Amino acid sequence: MAGPTGRGGSLGAALNDLLRAQVTPRHRLSTYNAKYWHAQLSQLTGTRRGYEALETVGLDVRPDTLFKWLSDPEYNVRRGYRDLIHTAYENVAIVPADPLPDHVRSGQYEISGSVTTGTDERARGTRDAAPLRIDGSRGGWDAIEELWIAGELTADEFEDRFIEDVIEQDIGAGSDGWEFGGSSYSVELR
Repeated sequence: MAGPTGRGGSLGAALNDLLRAQVTPRHRLSTYNAKYWHAQLSQLTGTRRGYEALETVGLDVRPDTLFKWLSDPEYNVRRGYRDLIHTAYENVAIVPADPLPDHVRSGQYEISGSVTTGTDERARGTRDAAPLRIDGSRGGWDAIEELWIAGELTADEFEDRFIEDVIEQDIGAGSDGWEFGGSSYSVELR
């Protein structure tokens, strides 16, 4: 039975596609797009989570002060308070990424596409050649997860880290390293 599959124009893009289907990435809530302090404060004070974000940055506004600030958009709020409002707004607008689950860290990966090590270049996962099989449980996933949690796991960075931290840990560095220079990849997680 086939498992979840990621596809992309590079190995890293296919890995990212696969991971995003398995785990919630760090992302910005689309409903949090206000630019000015007044609109940000209004939105923050509409939810418990918003009040918690304000408290986290050290802004505890009394109800009468809040009423003055929100009733007059031109009210002159100190710059330090505006900065705290903005920081709280940014903090509540970002949804953190879920950590990588065990089935991703310990899964069996089947990579289809152009795979090169040294002078050996093959189209893997075709009728003539099996996919490249990688045991993810032998890999070191900490650097990948750190980039994922920070929202900085680009396709290129994922490919580089996956080669170094997962493929090479499982089957070695190959005769001259691993290259995935093709334009179409699929990665199945089993």
